[in-house]
Amino acid sequence: MMKTLKWKNTTSIGDILSEWIKACTLEQVKEGQLFGFIHEDKKLLIANLKGKIHATDLICTHADADLSTGFLSEEGVRCPLHLSVFNLVNGEPQNLPAETPLKIYNVKIDADEIYVEI
Repeated sequence: MMKTLKWKNTTSIGDILSEWIKACTLEQVKEGQLFGFIHEDKKLLIANLKGKIHATDLICTHADADLSTGFLSEEGVRCPLHLSVFNLVNGEPQNLPAETPLKIYNVKIDADEIYVEI
């Protein structure tokens, strides 16, 4: 579990609005791969679809399934339990039984390290 903090977005009085955490390196999530990790209470998924990095919730919104053990395709990430597919751009389920979208997170890459804004 990686917990390296790099950046924090704060208000003028110092309240933290969001923070960027190191998720993994590009080497750890090559094209076509999924990478799941936990940061404090957040369970996150990193997906490399055709060289574009995406970050979503790790757990399927329909059932308590770890999406990092699912399948990655052009349509998105497919849950290994009931086969719902989630779009990686907007989190929307593409088929039943899932009906609730995944949360999508901003991603940035710095020196081959992938950061997620939480």
